[in-house]
Amino acid sequence: MKKVKISDSAPRKYKINECLLKRSIDHHREAIRKIPKYMGISLNTLHNYRNILFNDPQDIPHEIVVLFEQLFLLEPGGLLNKPIKGKTLDELISLKLPQRGKRYMVRTRKIN
Repeated sequence: MKKVKISDSAPRKYKINECLLKRSIDHHREAIRKIPKYMGISLNTLHNYRNILFNDPQDIPHEIVVLFEQLFLLEPGGLLNKPIKGKTLDELISLKLPQRGKRYMVRTRKIN
């Protein structure tokens, strides 16, 4: 399998790198050593999570995202670089759905 070089300026799906780079070099190095042990993942997996690009289908398990948000003192949803907008339950209930047998698809907008 070929390794793909990822540009440092390529937009990432998650703010993991941003949060780590705000720290001093000593704290950054220590965090890179301790985070995988704390989360029960490998160092390689941590690097893979850091390098997920904005439009990649790859994702991080929700539990790990929550742990990252707690580590970096972010609000829920604060680790994600793209906003997710959805309907409330009341809006969904008041929607007129297609005829029986057809499924209602939620479409998300791509942000450039």
